[in-house]
Amino acid sequence: MNTLTSPSMSATPQPPGPGAPWWRFPIVWLVVGGPLIVVAASLFMVGIAVRHVDPVLDVSVPAGVQAAKSGHVPAMVGRNRAAETATQPGDH
Repeated sequence: MNTLTSPSMSATPQPPGPGAPWWRFPIVWLVVGGPLIVVAASLFMVGIAVRHVDPVLDVSVPAGVQAAKSGHVPAMVGRNRAAETATQPGDH
């Protein structure tokens, strides 16, 4: 008898029987595998976030610095200029 055509080596895999352990059923790996991949990816992302922390920028203005250096001056000048030159609808 030829070993390539023996009955023990069938072309289609046989499904596990009713008394088989849970890890023998392919649907279990589909159900459990998705969340396991998500957990592994999230742990990987946490590792990246911990290793490559962005520096905290100090945007506070020291007490001795004038408002001219604070960065809000162009907005205040524009607001004041608009308020000075504003006309009422009947002032044409």
